[in-house]
Amino acid sequence: MINVNNRSYRPRDKTIVGVCIDGCAQDYLDAAADVMPNLRAIAARGASGLVDTVIPSFTNPNNVAIVTGAPPAVNGIPGNFYYDTAADEEVLMNDPRFLRAPTILAAFHTAGHQVAAVTTKDKLRLFLSQGWLGINFSVEKAREATADEHHIADVIGLVGRDNPGIYDPEASVYCLEAGARLLEHHDLDLLYLSTTDFVQHKWAPGAPEANAFYARLDRFIGELDAQDILLGLTADHGMNAKTNADGSPKVQFIETILVQEGIAEARVILPITDPYVVHHGALGSYATIYVEADHVEAAAAILRTVPGIEKILSRDEAAATYQLPPDRIGELVVLADRDTVLGRTPDWHDLADVAAGLRSHGGLHEGVVPMIFNRPLRDDYAAQLASGQARNWDLFDFLCNGVVD
Repeated sequence: MINVNNRSYRPRDKTIVGVCIDGCAQDYLDAAADVMPNLRAIAARGASGLVDTVIPSFTNPNNVAIVTGAPPAVNGIPGNFYYDTAADEEVLMNDPRFLRAPTILAAFHTAGHQVAAVTTKDKLRLFLSQGWLGINFSVEKAREATADEHHIADVIGLVGRDNPGIYDPEASVYCLEAGARLLEHHDLDLLYLSTTDFVQHKWAPGAPEANAFYARLDRFIGELDAQDILLGLTADHGMNAKTNADGSPKVQFIETILVQEGIAEARVILPITDPYVVHHGALGSYATIYVEADHVEAAAAILRTVPGIEKILSRDEAAATYQLPPDRIGELVVLADRDTVLGRTPDWHDLADVAAGLRSHGGLHEGVVPMIFNRPLRDDYAAQLASGQARNWDLFDFLCNGVVD
């Protein structure tokens, strides 16, 4: 057994492959069922259910949770940004130095197993490659992969075609395709694949573009499954429309609201913020707010009157409820309802790319996602999945300990 973060993982005789389909709410799979025969067959002979995600339901916290088998309170990553009060600096947490726990990938590598990881966005690769030396690369920078840094020199040659742009639906397809080619050419024990959610940000479940995308994913899900592996798929978060009746973004600019109401020092951090603003305009349904201690109650009272705000928690309440690191969230954590996103100030956001329709995530309504395995589960794991109490960060526990070979 391999022990990581107080959990044990059993190496298997077959290659273990975990896949995170970014932004994949169950509605997408339901709407695309007719064009996903491989996934339907996998679920029919294996197991499937719904699991909870990390809250905030963002990409980095959930992918890091999946590969550490632990929530942000343990691994230290509750979003893309936090405010360092001592340094008076808003800090981008895209560097592995912010990790507070080892990954399952690193632990398997240390134990002598062959490990590989492919991400679509390069920002995530840095976290997943921490602490081990093995094949790791992103679709975004596939042409830049080198033997010294990524332990593979010719990704384009491996896959047999050039890598698409990060805002091309094929970028996520390429990630799974690369995984299938890796399995054909390398003797791997553990492989992790993580896509991006550009399609889900742009198109609703059942849209022709979304179904075409899922049909393409299904082709390479089938190619992965055909290689006699232990395959598990889940998601980091779901996705919902966040718009007014006219299609414009339904935003509450909560930093502006607080300052106008007399909380002059209020600072809102939006942990969804990353370099890929075409996806979401840095607008999500979760925010953390930094205010002076004697203004916490007043700020909470103001926000309770704002339409679209669903929940307001103190730092301690949020840390306990959602297993978050208290030193990397503000005095308040705010969650919006299904249809609303939270912003800072109108001038802070560039909404040009989402002006005619915003789909985003981060709140409770994007916090339930599918989990699917290509083989049956032991009775106790099947019961856990059926109970609705499993989490997406249980993926490798299920693959190592629960899947029937």
